[in-house]
Amino acid sequence: MHSVISVIDDDASVRAAADNLLSSHGYLVRSFASAEEFLQSPHLHDCACVVADVQMPGMSGLDLLSNMRAQGNLAPVVFITAFPEESVRASALKAGAVGFLAKPFAAPALIKCVEAALHGAGS
Repeated sequence: MHSVISVIDDDASVRAAADNLLSSHGYLVRSFASAEEFLQSPHLHDCACVVADVQMPGMSGLDLLSNMRAQGNLAPVVFITAFPEESVRASALKAGAVGFLAKPFAAPALIKCVEAALHGAGS
């Protein structure tokens, strides 16, 4: 069975790159341009892991995470961000994120975070 990874980023090039990378490692990828789009999709509860940008127009990645948890969705979340402030990282990890990567990140770093998320190990 292939694990479904949801990629949520307002930058189409980041979504495409993450999709290509994760697909090449055997994952089924669903991409969304916003947190709102993901939350309204029929796929909200069938993903094994979420890779989301922290800063997006509208709902932020941190808001997305708290919204998911409020709905009972316990899928692990890996955050990616172009603005890796330590305070944001601390907030993300405190909120339950399993990974926090600064853009541009190395491909193996994302795969390692996703694999750790899927196997229940925090990074």
